[in-house]
Amino acid sequence: MNDHEPSTLSRRRFLILGVVTATAFAMPPFISLKAYAATLEQPPMAKVTIQVNGQSQTLEVDTRTTLLDALREHLHLTGSKKGCDHGQCGACTVIADGRRINSCLTLAVMQNGAEVTTIEGLGLPDNLHPMQAAFIRHDGYQCGYCTPGQICSAVAVLEEIHHGIPSHVSPSLTEPPRLSAAELQERMSGNICRCGAYSNIIEAISEVAEVPA
Repeated sequence: MNDHEPSTLSRRRFLILGVVTATAFAMPPFISLKAYAATLEQPPMAKVTIQVNGQSQTLEVDTRTTLLDALREHLHLTGSKKGCDHGQCGACTVIADGRRINSCLTLAVMQNGAEVTTIEGLGLPDNLHPMQAAFIRHDGYQCGYCTPGQICSAVAVLEEIHHGIPSHVSPSLTEPPRLSAAELQERMSGNICRCGAYSNIIEAISEVAEVPA
């Protein structure tokens, strides 16, 4: 800077310095080639074979894939719904080896060899499962989002009662569980209906339960 040049920065130089400084702070820290290569690695994959609705399905999935995502994204069985994805709403309920489970909480690889039944495997439009037909008769749904999980859970509930599996309402192992509204409400408490069709759902389950097997 000579004696005739002003001591203050020109507006142009000020803007240039500002851009350079901001860019320097915005730049990410140096990443080693090894670390960069690690980010490009494929996730661990595994083959899993599951009997889904009576058909053997062999999939190669990321080991972190949930059963719900395997059903929806790989097998395109979208009846099972992703609600909370935290096992709190029951919209993803399916029946695995005779037990109802939240498919969002179990990994697909954990169900290798299992027999899984989804809402699609219970019945077809021209040949409905009795529980599906009862839900229609009793208006056991409104928006329908929770209905597949509700129906799968309801089918499993009647199996639990038939086999004498206790609940908080009927904790005794010496007597069969009581088939009452309170009993059914307790057993269905893991399935949330945000539309509030609970009384209709209980009526539908009660109707099916009273039909001789």
